[in-house]
Amino acid sequence: MPSEGRCWDTLEALRSSEKGRLCYHRDWLLGGEDVLQECMSIPKLSSYSGWVVDHVLPHKQENSPPSENATSSRSTSDLVHPSLVSRSLVKNSAFSPVSPATSDRIQDKHESQHKDALALHSSRGNKVEGCIRMYELVHRMKGSEGLRQWQEEHERKVRVLSEMASEQLKRFDEMKELKNHKEFQDLQEVMEKSSREALGHQEKLKAEHRHRAKILNLKLREAEQQRLKQVEQERLRKEEGQIRLRSLYTLQEEMLHLNQQLDSSDQQEELLKIDLSAFRTRGNQLCGFISGIIRATSENGFPTAEDQAVAERTLQEMRNLLTNLQQEVTKACENKHRQDEEEARVKLQESQIKQRSELRKEPSVPSQGQGGKMNEDLRVTVQDSTMQWYQQLQEASSRCMLSFKELTSSKDLQVKKVKNDLTKAATTPVSQISGVAGSSLKEVFDKIHNLLAGKPVQFVGRSVSISLSPYGLDFVQYKLAENFVKQAEVEAGSHYEAVFPIAAVVSGIWEFYPRVGDLVLAQLHKKCPYSVPFYPTLKEGMTMEEYQKMLGFEVKDSIVEQQHAFMKRMSGMIRLYAAIIQTRWPYGNPQESHPHGLHHGWRWLAQILNMDPVPCLTATFLFDFLEVCGNALLKQYQVQFWKMILLIREDYFPRIEAITKPGEVGSFVCLKEFLEKCLRHKEFPLPHGYLTSSFWRS
Repeated sequence: MPSEGRCWDTLEALRSSEKGRLCYHRDWLLGGEDVLQECMSIPKLSSYSGWVVDHVLPHKQENSPPSENATSSRSTSDLVHPSLVSRSLVKNSAFSPVSPATSDRIQDKHESQHKDALALHSSRGNKVEGCIRMYELVHRMKGSEGLRQWQEEHERKVRVLSEMASEQLKRFDEMKELKNHKEFQDLQEVMEKSSREALGHQEKLKAEHRHRAKILNLKLREAEQQRLKQVEQERLRKEEGQIRLRSLYTLQEEMLHLNQQLDSSDQQEELLKIDLSAFRTRGNQLCGFISGIIRATSENGFPTAEDQAVAERTLQEMRNLLTNLQQEVTKACENKHRQDEEEARVKLQESQIKQRSELRKEPSVPSQGQGGKMNEDLRVTVQDSTMQWYQQLQEASSRCMLSFKELTSSKDLQVKKVKNDLTKAATTPVSQISGVAGSSLKEVFDKIHNLLAGKPVQFVGRSVSISLSPYGLDFVQYKLAENFVKQAEVEAGSHYEAVFPIAAVVSGIWEFYPRVGDLVLAQLHKKCPYSVPFYPTLKEGMTMEEYQKMLGFEVKDSIVEQQHAFMKRMSGMIRLYAAIIQTRWPYGNPQESHPHGLHHGWRWLAQILNMDPVPCLTATFLFDFLEVCGNALLKQYQVQFWKMILLIREDYFPRIEAITKPGEVGSFVCLKEFLEKCLRHKEFPLPHGYLTSSFWRS
């Protein structure tokens, strides 16, 4: 604004004036009213005036000219006005209390001031200057005191402020701690809230899980019920299928029986001279048809009701076919008499006998007379493969015997003792075989099995093991095979049922140790060549005694075994062979096949029938073999086996009967009656002594 500019110009003019250049003491008013009183009061001498008179003035007077003494005295009196000095000192003393040290300093200063005053007493200006300096000294003293008080006050305030700051810091810390505590509580509340929410969510998930588990359990129960229902349905279906399958087997059995009746019409066809081939052809077709149904159902599962109905219709057709055939045969037989049929059959048999006798110029009947000589030479043939098998087994047996020759021929007492112990260990358990109970038979088997496995076995309080000799295993295996066959000779010759316990142990050992089985066969073939089957012939250069041993007779001191003892031993070994091929050790591996099964029995029977019969021997061995093994062969081969039996009755019986002498018909009669009975009852009975499942549980 314009007024403000003029104000500053005025102040600048005043500052540049004479009075504006004067220096003013800013603290002159601090004295208050005393300053004015000093100006208006009557001058008084100061307390220092005497000191000034005594010390300062004489020196001045001495040094100054006389003209100047009066003036100087006056000026000095005026300068050093006692009232002025005294009052100023009094004021200073009253203004602030001065400590002794301070008073000393003041005194020193006064002395210096007095000295200055003495130096400046010549002029009044010096006097005024001394007063001014005195005043400044007092003022400085007052300032120092004020500064000290201010410092104390400042320190006090600093202490107060420090205490206040400390308290505020404490409050700040408390506030901070309170804030942290509050934040911690808030965080804890948030965490608790989150935890509650998580627990709630977890409970919700649990509830959902329980609900889903409940639903899943319901579904599982439903699935299990459905599965059980399906299993039950499958079981019922299988049971029904098995019933239908058994029914089909029954139908097939009846069908085969009817077909056999159709096949048995061959003789009637020849006698009656009628053509029945159409009936047999149709019967074979029907048998093949029902066999195809059974084969298809066995591959695809179980037969259906439709399959059963078709099979029943086929069986009914077969029955009708057989009825028609019987009607045809009945019509053809009305004009013939029974006697004519018998005569025609006799003539047919005689013609067959004559034809065979013409083909055979030399007799083929080996017989042992009372004098121990063979009545006739025997010429029979055997298959090359069978003879090779027979020779391989004999060679293996000979090699085994040679392997432990050092053990048997040694004269060392220790070696002989080992040989005797091993012989007892191989002989004792075999002699303990019996058909009393399955548990005792298993104990015998375990002893033999442990002995062959190399484990120590206790006999008569002594421990025996094949490890006692490097030839122990070969020796024990050979002795076991020898004892098995010998046990059959002794026991089975008198008690035919004893062959089954022996056969069970042999088959079990055979399964674990095949070499023992081969040695058993070699021993059996050596002692009973008819188990091959093989009829030894008298070779050139062979003595009669050697030939008799080859036939199986025992010769001691040139005395030949009697015929009935010979036949008893041979029957026992044939029965042992028939029992071995059908008996399985129940504690073996069911997954493995029989080491020497029923197919070997079928081979033996087929080869016997392909060879010319031998008086007494052939009929006896056929009877022993079929009585022991006929039931098992029938189960295995069924219709084919019946065909073989019919072949024996129709073709082989006449051949046996043709060579049988009147005193040797006993074995032939037994065989004939046995087969006729089996054909009549349409079954082969279980052999006496057969080991059933109850035997093994005993």
